[in-house]
Amino acid sequence: MLPDFDFCSKEFSKYGLELTENAHKKLGIYCDFLIEYNNYINLTAITDPVDILYKHFIDSILMCKYADFSGNETLIDVGTGAGFPSVPLKIFLPELKITLLDSLNKRIEFLKKLCDKLEIEAKFVHGRAEDIAKMPEYREKFDISCARAVANLSTLSEFCIPFVRVGGRFIAMKGPNEDLTLAGKAIKTLGGIVSCETIYELENENRRIIEIKKISQTATKYPRNSGQIKKKPL
Repeated sequence: MLPDFDFCSKEFSKYGLELTENAHKKLGIYCDFLIEYNNYINLTAITDPVDILYKHFIDSILMCKYADFSGNETLIDVGTGAGFPSVPLKIFLPELKITLLDSLNKRIEFLKKLCDKLEIEAKFVHGRAEDIAKMPEYREKFDISCARAVANLSTLSEFCIPFVRVGGRFIAMKGPNEDLTLAGKAIKTLGGIVSCETIYELENENRRIIEIKKISQTATKYPRNSGQIKKKPL
């Protein structure tokens, strides 16, 4: 069970975020269902409610503090897993229009049940990013694509930038140690430019958010298949 509203509100305020009672209620439902469903499929290694509060919920929602959000963007969460960061963002920014993309159908089924419990609207896409990004209904259709993943930024960029319209952004949530210069060629090739990098601290651990602005269309040959991406990164 998530800690009570007073505790959670105080912790959110430490990071410059204002938690409403309605959002706290929905995050509580999310927390309980995540822990319950994790017994059936592996969704997260983090199962303590306080750790979920910081490392999943606050961390996800901090994206809208450190990246520029109006609140009503179209957003695709690539490799969303258990719904991070997009579902907490949707709880915090109800007008955000989210699409949840994951390659494992069991996770998509979890997300459908979760969003039903939370009474929030979302679109669900089962498939690999490199295949879905080739489809006309998804290619360059989103204001924002985002990912919170362990892959290097060059690889993530090839998976995520093709979803973004020209003028939109790819937002990557990363650890503090990766050398961003190694992704410079990939970002440029895919039509992007790094517009902002923010390093922040969450419970004494450094985090980083990288914003990449889409300044030109992505060539139709990208993304390549995953084997090519891994074998020969841009």
